[in-house]
Amino acid sequence: MIAEINDYQVKIVRIEGDFVWHDHPETDEAFIVLDGALRIDFRDGSVTVSPGEMYVVPKGVEHKPFAAGEVKMLLIEPRGVLNTGHEGGERTARNDVWI
Repeated sequence: MIAEINDYQVKIVRIEGDFVWHDHPETDEAFIVLDGALRIDFRDGSVTVSPGEMYVVPKGVEHKPFAAGEVKMLLIEPRGVLNTGHEGGERTARNDVWI
């Protein structure tokens, strides 16, 4: 985490490879790509988010981020939201880790 704005957290993230299918039933999730190209897969298609672009996944929409190479990005979401939704697993990051 790098900042809090009211009840929202701004997280700086690096990912590479396939993530897990998950959703966030209670909140939207904002992805802002800083470096690299992020593909967000949906059950009915996908979007690619390039550096300097933002994409908001609406609450309850199942999605799976994918990065062919390393992607650096910001995530903006309410405090306490797990990065893997209710799916859990080894790719679940600890919350409230400040850098």
